[in-house]
Amino acid sequence: MAQARSKNARTAVAKQRFFCSCGGEIQVKQMSQNGKVKTIAECGSCKRVERRPSDFN
Repeated sequence: MAQARSKNARTAVAKQRFFCSCGGEIQVKQMSQNGKVKTIAECGSCKRVERRPSDFN
């Protein structure tokens, strides 16, 4: 018998990659600051830091 799956179940995991205008890849990191988790995006080559990957455009 086939295994039942939810209609919202993920069948494949997709990883979205972002790139800076300098050509470097953007890594999303989580930092703890004053007891709160803060998400930042940093370019690997030029070390530019923004709040989210879409801010690099």
